[in-house]
Amino acid sequence: MAKEKILIIEDEEDIQELIRYNLKKEGYDQLKIVDSGEKGLKAVAEFSPDVILLDLMLPGIDGLAVCRHLKSNPETEQIPVIMLTAKSEEMDMIIGLEMGADDYMAKPFSTKVLVARIKSVMRRSKYGDQEEMPEIVKRGPLLMNRSKREATLNNKTLGLTFSEFEILYMLARRPGWVYTRNQIVNEVKGDDYPVTERAVDVQIVGLRKKLGEAENMIDTVRGVGYRFNENY
Repeated sequence: MAKEKILIIEDEEDIQELIRYNLKKEGYDQLKIVDSGEKGLKAVAEFSPDVILLDLMLPGIDGLAVCRHLKSNPETEQIPVIMLTAKSEEMDMIIGLEMGADDYMAKPFSTKVLVARIKSVMRRSKYGDQEEMPEIVKRGPLLMNRSKREATLNNKTLGLTFSEFEILYMLARRPGWVYTRNQIVNEVKGDDYPVTERAVDVQIVGLRKKLGEAENMIDTVRGVGYRFNENY
């Protein structure tokens, strides 16, 4: 039985039950479900969850306001938040990610993928400080050494520019983690190339060319940004 406590803030009863059934089947017994943003904020204080599943479209205080409150409060900012969104809410999804939400799932979603995402964000939360800026990142045939600023693929050196290295390192150190273009711009300060949201797309094209047959290491999340393929 998993010890982690999961708070589900979702107002649709069928989705509540779908999530409850599948999480219990995976051994997560410490669940709390509420159906509004107000109840969600109260439950965070009383239940002290290890992870929060947060629907964006909620009655009263919506999911973005709940996320903003959680991520601006030092006592709750470290709790992983996975947003549950409709496909029509792309802009809200981007705003949520830039507020600090850790991941998102677009409805309808696979419950198996949801469980995998929950395990992933909890693992990142637990070991986040140690994994934040690791010296060495190895993902399948890709090996990156941050201090030496070297990247090899199948033991062959990739001739990456400063910005290309920073973008690939940012994505590779957290596989599956979705980064918006704006988040990438904010983190990557390149002297070799003016890093703007439009330039990020150009850099990704260049990176994929250099990765060659392994170009699918970088996934495009349509309307949102990019992530490193979790299969590596």
